[in-house]
Amino acid sequence: MLRPSDFFDLTGFEFKAVFDGVDYVWEVLSRVGRFALEYITSVDGDSTVQGVIMPGAYVDDVHAVVIGEGTVVEPGAFVQGPAIIGKNCQIRHGAYIRGHVLIGNNCIVGHSTELKNCIMMDTSQAPHFAYVGDSILGRGVNLGSGTVLSNVPISSCKDPKTGKRPSIKITIDGKEYDTGLVKFGAVVGDNCQTGSNVVTNPATLVGKNCLIYPGVSLKKGLYPPNQIIKLRQDVNLVDRR
Repeated sequence: MLRPSDFFDLTGFEFKAVFDGVDYVWEVLSRVGRFALEYITSVDGDSTVQGVIMPGAYVDDVHAVVIGEGTVVEPGAFVQGPAIIGKNCQIRHGAYIRGHVLIGNNCIVGHSTELKNCIMMDTSQAPHFAYVGDSILGRGVNLGSGTVLSNVPISSCKDPKTGKRPSIKITIDGKEYDTGLVKFGAVVGDNCQTGSNVVTNPATLVGKNCLIYPGVSLKKGLYPPNQIIKLRQDVNLVDRR
């Protein structure tokens, strides 16, 4: 129910080793940066950038970034390592990649989209005005414009003595799980789509093949696969005369 295989088909995903030994899908988020660094150091330094970095794009440190063949990083994009970007991706103008990121093949990171400590599996897309923090997007996921995967609970306050936030807990079928994470956005299963201006609250898990209608704010928790998640509202017309 909560294993990576319940949300993703990892067959053919070049970086699937990051999920090795994971019992609960969210556990992988604590190892993304380390995995990226180990992968990058294993690649020959002359072949880390095989795609095109266009003039005006900013790559913080090419030695901490892998960019696959056929990928284009457009002017105005910012890429900070450690980051792995697969083959034939589009990193569009205004994209902001903040590091600790794994992006598979044939993905799109669009204008004003921000990524941080996340995984985008092959063919996933965040094409416009999205925030993807401490989250995982499955194969074929498409985020509608303005989708925000919120990763810090509004009530999360740092302990005055330790300076640390409490870990995020999630209750599923009456059982509470301590994720051990102080920041946790969403897990979005294969072939899900969100409409414009969808917000997922911290620790949201969405099963495969779900459709989330525009404007929905999802409470944290587990949403089963193959669902249409709708927002119902009344629209009233009032005469202004």
